[in-house]
Amino acid sequence: MGATSVLKARPAPPSSPSGNPVAKKRAGRVPTGPGRRRQRAGMMMVAPALLHASLWIGLPVVASVVLAFTKYDVLTAPRFVGLDNFRDMMGDAVFRKSIVNTVVYTFFTVPFGMMLGLLVALALHTGLKARGVFRTAVFLPQVTATVAIALVWLWIYNPGNGLLNTLLSFLGIDGPAWLSSTSWAMPSVILVGIWQGIGMKMLIYLAALQNLPKELYEAASVDGASKVRQFFSITLPLLKPATFFVLITSMITAFQSFDQIYILTDGGPANSTTMMTYEIYKSAFREFRVGYACAQSLVLFVLLMGFTLVNRRIMGGTRGHN
Repeated sequence: MGATSVLKARPAPPSSPSGNPVAKKRAGRVPTGPGRRRQRAGMMMVAPALLHASLWIGLPVVASVVLAFTKYDVLTAPRFVGLDNFRDMMGDAVFRKSIVNTVVYTFFTVPFGMMLGLLVALALHTGLKARGVFRTAVFLPQVTATVAIALVWLWIYNPGNGLLNTLLSFLGIDGPAWLSSTSWAMPSVILVGIWQGIGMKMLIYLAALQNLPKELYEAASVDGASKVRQFFSITLPLLKPATFFVLITSMITAFQSFDQIYILTDGGPANSTTMMTYEIYKSAFREFRVGYACAQSLVLFVLLMGFTLVNRRIMGGTRGHN
């Protein structure tokens, strides 16, 4: 029998482990020897983080979901009330106002902060002089305590002797009471949010820009593409994963804004700057309606999850350059 007939008589190997019992058994075999030791070492390394997340994140989340369906005031035992907390929320005009304020605050701080962060990152990436000093100055508000930043802006917005109204007086303009006016309080808070968040967005975009392949830009220059065309045809598409990450983290930060609201306006005037987190704080720690506060927190979580899924669908995934 020739070699050709032998090869024809030999059965073809299975295309997948599922069609071969031996391969399937090998695929499901528990690692032994060095592989098992490495697996055990890896589990031991992540065990502290898993334990920490389970105790301080997992359990509170489960407890919040359970308490959302109860009436609980800390002093007495929780009492199951079903959907009463959510019905109360539907009739709570202040909480509905806080949802609108949170969406408005997020709508302005996130896109404007992302655009400014990208512009600053592009300026640093293209060889701006004194880049180290400039990068530190832009990033400094990100690592500064929000309370300290709010106190500085509280002085800037002071209607009597604040920096902003003092500068406007040199131009012959009488500045308003920025934080005491229902017309100017929200724009003033939004400005603080944009200014404080530029640093982190700049850092993420700068790291992404430094990893873009230079060969594409060289090829585009040879083909005669302008810098503007290169930006929209090469830079922006390749920054898609970084943009998605910045968008989601910025939205979460905006929805969780609390410190600057507490210091600058205390939710006023006339609830014009109250946010969802601030209303949750008031319900839990001022009114001791812990069950109601947990229900509000659950609504906040659902909104964040919904916005995240919508953004992911709009951006068509996060696959970028590999």
